[in-house]
Amino acid sequence: MNLLHALRLNKTSPSVISLVGAGGKTTLLFRLAREYLTIKSKKVFVSTSTHLGQSQTELADHWLIYKDVSTLNAALDRLNGALLITGAEEGAKVCGLDENALRWLYEKSKAENIPFLIEADGSRQKPIKAPAVHEPPIPEFSETVVYVAGLSAIGKALTDEQVHRPQIFSQLANLEIGQPISPAAIVATLAHPQGGLKNIPTHAKRIALLNQADTPELQSIGGSMAKKLLHPFDAVLVGSLQQNHVQTFEKTAGIILAAGDATRFGKPKQLLDWKGKPFVRQVAETALKAGLEPVVVVTGACHAEIESCLSELPITLIQNPHPAEGQSASIKIGLQSISGPVGSVVFLLADQPQIPVNVIQALTEMHARALPAILAPLVLEEKRANPILFDRVTFSDLMQLTGDVGGRGIFHKHQVDYLPWHDERLLLDVDTPEDYARLQALE
Repeated sequence: MNLLHALRLNKTSPSVISLVGAGGKTTLLFRLAREYLTIKSKKVFVSTSTHLGQSQTELADHWLIYKDVSTLNAALDRLNGALLITGAEEGAKVCGLDENALRWLYEKSKAENIPFLIEADGSRQKPIKAPAVHEPPIPEFSETVVYVAGLSAIGKALTDEQVHRPQIFSQLANLEIGQPISPAAIVATLAHPQGGLKNIPTHAKRIALLNQADTPELQSIGGSMAKKLLHPFDAVLVGSLQQNHVQTFEKTAGIILAAGDATRFGKPKQLLDWKGKPFVRQVAETALKAGLEPVVVVTGACHAEIESCLSELPITLIQNPHPAEGQSASIKIGLQSISGPVGSVVFLLADQPQIPVNVIQALTEMHARALPAILAPLVLEEKRANPILFDRVTFSDLMQLTGDVGGRGIFHKHQVDYLPWHDERLLLDVDTPEDYARLQALE
């Protein structure tokens, strides 16, 4: 498991990352530091805006107490590795840095291209917490904020044994003290403006990490929770830092290519009947049932007719003004129309209404495990089929396509992973009346 990859952190342009919540923040903090050090980074700045247990300072290669800028600057220039910078010792804890000291470290990290990781919340080593009025102290220059929650609390009583500040959690989750902590209660707290979203800078990327999913049951529960958190958060990770595995859940868009002029067929294929519905309507409903969001339909000359048969569906309809330029033009228009955080896109063809919901779901589930660049079904152990999923790392290359070329035009630039799928229906598309007859026979 590579956490930088799972979190989509740019390895060549290090980020300023703040960690909040409970249930694994410090573990994540130093795991990220170690991963940065295994690539090009010679050093990583690690700090805190709150208290840190003194025993946790042993996880760093060097622990520096901030006293004055000149002394600290000389030490940071001389040392390499995971460099922990804190305030003074205070009993069994060490103090965090104030706003001015953190700002100075931020400016130095940016000037020298050094990753900067900040623990910006305290949780007294509980799996769950709810923030008090003054919490969490997230620096406004944070570029990514990761909210950590421990799923080991699920099913256990809402008390201060499991939750830091249980009274506040009770109010946010609408759950009485002493009641079992449910997945819904955790989701409600994370999605609350005064809970998991509190004090996150508006420009920062928001990620939730549902940690401590140490059993298949908790992994399944975490996956269901993740889908409910994808509107307040840009991405949700589910897994176990202890067992070294996570899955990345993000929105997967669906782009339906429906701009073809059907020259070989002789009439618009998008409007042919399939089980009592026009092809394009069937494909759009399949995309929605599979959980793709947003769903974009790119039309051509038959825009008005397609718009009519897609009425009331929660999709985006956009017309390609230059369908004669080929499929690449529709791909680019479709990608340009997507707004908001999207981790991947599945391209669907309007002349394949027989594509089942479960193959799309299988593609998105397989993508969540490792974020492959391109993922395609493989039928009969050798034949690549549609639909194909493209990770967002491929979007810039897709935008460079020209002519009547589809996504296969960038296969040589990225590794292509395959999903074995034992259904020959994926190989059929309707180009001729004979193809249409074969499709109808499938019913």
